[in-house]
Amino acid sequence: MVKDDAEWRFSLKDHALRSPLFDVDRPSKVKANAYRGFRWKDEARFIKTWLESPLTTGAVSPSSRSLSRMMARYVDPSIPGPIIELGPGTGPVTDALIRRGVAPERLVLVEFEPAFCKLLSRRYPGCQVVQGDAYALGATLSGLLFDPAAAIVSSLPLLTRPERQRYELLGDAFALMRPDAPFIQFTYGLTSPIPRQHRENDLGFDAKVSAPVWLNLPPARVWIYRRATAGGDAQDRVGVDLLDKIKAGRDKLGEEWREQRQKLRTEILVRSSEARAEFRMRALKVKIGLELHKARVIAERTAKPARQRVKSDRLGDRRSRW
Repeated sequence: MVKDDAEWRFSLKDHALRSPLFDVDRPSKVKANAYRGFRWKDEARFIKTWLESPLTTGAVSPSSRSLSRMMARYVDPSIPGPIIELGPGTGPVTDALIRRGVAPERLVLVEFEPAFCKLLSRRYPGCQVVQGDAYALGATLSGLLFDPAAAIVSSLPLLTRPERQRYELLGDAFALMRPDAPFIQFTYGLTSPIPRQHRENDLGFDAKVSAPVWLNLPPARVWIYRRATAGGDAQDRVGVDLLDKIKAGRDKLGEEWREQRQKLRTEILVRSSEARAEFRMRALKVKIGLELHKARVIAERTAKPARQRVKSDRLGDRRSRW
């Protein structure tokens, strides 16, 4: 059956996007147009899905190529075992993992949205697409994994979930992975999406963070979580002790700074009050001096005509004598 023009163009773009030639550094108009077309379609799909269920989707646009490459960087394709991706969406991180050297047959894509599942099955026919809830990872992948996973790459919006549910997700992930396998998660926040110091944190894990991915909008970071080893626990305790000391020193410095600020403020208030009092006293003295001067001038002006009359009377007496 002959495909219509729209379906044929879609197939050509899809083939160009998945082909290794798409990564050639040489400028290619076909490559740019194919990526641009797919990018706009994915943006539209994400916005539509986000409007329908914002807490489930968590983002209004797919991860950028820079962020996807940063996440795929922490996956070692030479380690055997399946690689699980949580919340692949339209597949930007899936594409980065394949370009990283991961065989599509090793990828298990866990997606909740049915529309995204159909899209992923069409774009990446070699991958295993599982429609289900990633926050119930053990039940969703029950009977599907025969070997421990080499890595789990997550694009889930963890910050929309309670902390207890995040720890449960990480615990389920550790149960499905090799002991040294990474759980890779990106976030737009400045801190770890899975808090490292919490009363519910009895997993014992190490956490590292990547440099910020500035080319993503908004900028993001990638966190890598692994099971803590014995040495890691000791290092964590040393780190926690050091952080406690730093915090205590910071609190002490803050208290001293507040005391000094209060003293300075009190001294400024006292000196300003003294200065205002002295200014008022000087102003009062000036005012009194002006009033005295004014009274003196008035008195002089009043006394001058009287003196002139006395002088005139004396002159008249003299003339009459003559």
